[in-house]
Amino acid sequence: MTAIGRSSGTAAFGADVASFYEELMVPMIFEPFADDLVKRLSTSRLGDVLELAAGTGIVTRKLGSLSADIAQSILAIDISQAMLDKAQQIDPDARIAWKAADAMALALKDSSFDTVICQFGAMFFKDRPMAYGEAKRVLRSGGRFVFNVWDRLEANDFVNTVQTAIAKLFPKDPPSFLGRVPHGYFDRNAILDDLKLAGFAGPFSIDTVEKRSEAESASIPARAFTQGTPLRDEILTRTPDGLEAATQVVEQAFLRKFGEGPVSGRLRAFLVTAYV
Repeated sequence: MTAIGRSSGTAAFGADVASFYEELMVPMIFEPFADDLVKRLSTSRLGDVLELAAGTGIVTRKLGSLSADIAQSILAIDISQAMLDKAQQIDPDARIAWKAADAMALALKDSSFDTVICQFGAMFFKDRPMAYGEAKRVLRSGGRFVFNVWDRLEANDFVNTVQTAIAKLFPKDPPSFLGRVPHGYFDRNAILDDLKLAGFAGPFSIDTVEKRSEAESASIPARAFTQGTPLRDEILTRTPDGLEAATQVVEQAFLRKFGEGPVSGRLRAFLVTAYV
């Protein structure tokens, strides 16, 4: 879920969500994959880089630590101004340009980037082939589009625990955001079909990446997922004064599953690469 050029029509990432997202979600589930992604990319020249779904900037910051010989310039976009505001508060590095933009309609010149990156944002695109087509359009010949997406809920321990607890709390109308959006785009054939519809001809690669999610206590993932993702809005819609109570229900589910003290869970995602 590093946030992104999410398309309009998806759940909003406001200032409250952006703060919880950066402070809790990023170190717990996004940073391990950001480290993996940048490590893989740092072995070759990236040239001019466009990051879609930059969110609060964890991938962008790590890209900015690379030498200019590897990453010559970095433009990071997200549709959420709140996410970008938080990102710039953390790292106002003049080398990085931040811009509010929709990934499905990039106001950028053709063939202007060597690398397009998107960490956990593709799931939010209302029209993925359109967004992928925009990525292809702005890539130069020989460029690559690299993005990752989460595997299904059941392959990710923390989020699956959250969804199970929340579904029990609202049995007649269970919130569906987690399974519908961030963990709803894991079919490899569907991903490849969308890339082909966008005009990518290959070669393609899809690698499975497994990490561990760590937190000092059950309260951290409980608060992170209920208050640092758009699940927050789904809870508030059902019970306007019940956010803290819902968070406590999720925390108790973590305690039952993982016990007291530090908690650790499985994370699984797919890393997709397409070339122009």
